[in-house]
Amino acid sequence: MADILAGDPRLRLLDGPDGATAAEVIVLVEQTVGDAAFFWLRDLRQKAPRDAPVRCVLVADHFHPSRALVAVGCGVMAVLSRRDLRAGRLGAAVVSVSQGAAHFSPALQGELLEQLDQLRREVLEPNGITMSGLSSRERDVLRGLADGLLTDEIAEQMGCSERTVKTLLYQLMSRYKLNTRSHAVAYAVRTGVA
Repeated sequence: MADILAGDPRLRLLDGPDGATAAEVIVLVEQTVGDAAFFWLRDLRQKAPRDAPVRCVLVADHFHPSRALVAVGCGVMAVLSRRDLRAGRLGAAVVSVSQGAAHFSPALQGELLEQLDQLRREVLEPNGITMSGLSSRERDVLRGLADGLLTDEIAEQMGCSERTVKTLLYQLMSRYKLNTRSHAVAYAVRTGVA
């Protein structure tokens, strides 16, 4: 695998103990992907700076689709089968992953979407959270703002105090680094809340 990567002029191989932490994209080659690989990737991800998260191209003989969501949570952005690997494909995957793209087979994409839907249904929704990370009350506040309501009108509509609305709005704006109420409305529109 190293020979394939070394032969690609677009790539620079980093070796040694600091190679994994300094790399922009990690290529992990495993026969069968197990917990040890995920623990290692998770550990690297925790050590990486927030503005430079670990991205991984996983090359494996066997990857169980039920682990798709776990893999993505560890920074895996591409899963390639070792038997289907051609010389240019690995290099192209590394380059495109470095630019933010992902490479998953259609079957793996389908499994990932099913797992996300299950997460939404069984974990997020019962706790009042949406896929966007907003609680149902935060969504209500954003919708009220987008409709042009004042905080007291939003409070009346929600059946809570104006102070609660202001607190929810403050927490939301702080968490997502929104500067003004207009910025919050724009965020609501972009995320499909309003």
